[in-house]
Amino acid sequence: MARLRVMGIDPGSVTMGVAVLDFERGSATQIHLQSVSLKPHGSFTARLGAIYAEVDRLIDTHAPDEFAIEQIFMYRSPESSLKLAQARGVAIAAAVGHGLTVHEYMPAVVKQAVVGTGRADKLQVQHMIKRLLSLSESPPADGADAAAVALCHCYRRTSLAGISADEVGVEKTAMQLLAQSRYRRRSR
Repeated sequence: MARLRVMGIDPGSVTMGVAVLDFERGSATQIHLQSVSLKPHGSFTARLGAIYAEVDRLIDTHAPDEFAIEQIFMYRSPESSLKLAQARGVAIAAAVGHGLTVHEYMPAVVKQAVVGTGRADKLQVQHMIKRLLSLSESPPADGADAAAVALCHCYRRTSLAGISADEVGVEKTAMQLLAQSRYRRRSR
């Protein structure tokens, strides 16, 4: 399997997570990972413009092969859901403008793929991203979520292609790492 470069986005109207990962032979390598604060841009419409500009710039810079973004879930506040939907739409528009196919994943599916449970919290996602990408420290929460979206896409793409973990050389899946860390805690 050739190298696959995936851009993952954790959309937000105040903070947006962005990750670009290379995936080859079952191993993911961080190319870019950050949380982008959108507050300095002021008004909501200015923040939407900043989202488009940043996603557009990062696609130009890193040339991903594929684009993955987290789907929204309903908040208690309809206004928050609408703002998040608009932020997603702007990021998706930037990707489509570059000819990228957009892949969307529900938050629970992303967490299941990376942590092993769809109910994982932000700290668990950060911890697993740190381990799976061999980072020296935990990434910012939104950046970790974006990396989780990209990893989820890579894992799903590999399994949908009918390629087993052994064939692509996956050393340890998220589930194996999670089980291993639980075992270590119990045996102490």
